[in-house]
Amino acid sequence: MALAKLTITPQSPSTLKPIEVLFNPNNYSIVKPVTWSTAPPPQHSPSEQNETQRLLNAPPLKFGGGGSRTLTLDQLFFDVTEPVEKKGQRVTVPDVRRETDQIVALTRIEPKTGQPPICQVSWGGNSADFPFTGVVTNLTQRFTLFKSDGTPVRATLTVVFTEYLVPEADLRQTDPELTTHVVKRGETLSIIAADVYGDPTLWRIIAQANRLDDPRRLEIGRRLTIPALS
Repeated sequence: MALAKLTITPQSPSTLKPIEVLFNPNNYSIVKPVTWSTAPPPQHSPSEQNETQRLLNAPPLKFGGGGSRTLTLDQLFFDVTEPVEKKGQRVTVPDVRRETDQIVALTRIEPKTGQPPICQVSWGGNSADFPFTGVVTNLTQRFTLFKSDGTPVRATLTVVFTEYLVPEADLRQTDPELTTHVVKRGETLSIIAADVYGDPTLWRIIAQANRLDDPRRLEIGRRLTIPALS
């Protein structure tokens, strides 16, 4: 069985080709921040507040939301001192930057989108870690071996991806019935009703649930309650 290689695939509309690393990383790490803050004390007299605090081993916490996961591929190794295997063939590569520049391209702004590409990092089968969808937020290149003319032939890279989630898809994970909707530019209640109910004439249900005085004027970014149809 062929060794599964870690692959980085730029997502459409990027035209960059998938990148299969020369050597799999020896390790990777994923960090997931979660925000908790000390909850404000209840509105009691100072003496009552002090008494309450003395009865607790720690102050109560309030959940403040999740942060983006980061995937770090540490010491990603590139070596072209010998022919490298590409698509089942041994190929001579004269300069290791021909390989590492594929990673560098993931940090460059693309004309069509005005931003670097969103990527999917895959390694082995599906799991909680992979595939990981994100953008490169940090890249460190270290060249360690050179030809006599200074051409680098060996390098190690550390690549950090920050998780990229489509807001509506993420919302479906925590709100399976999609009971809320964030207003986007150009949307009307009829458009939203057509999207969530399949019937634009049901816009009044949304208007009433959100107590909208003027249904024709929607604030971009406002989160609307979408009531279930009885």
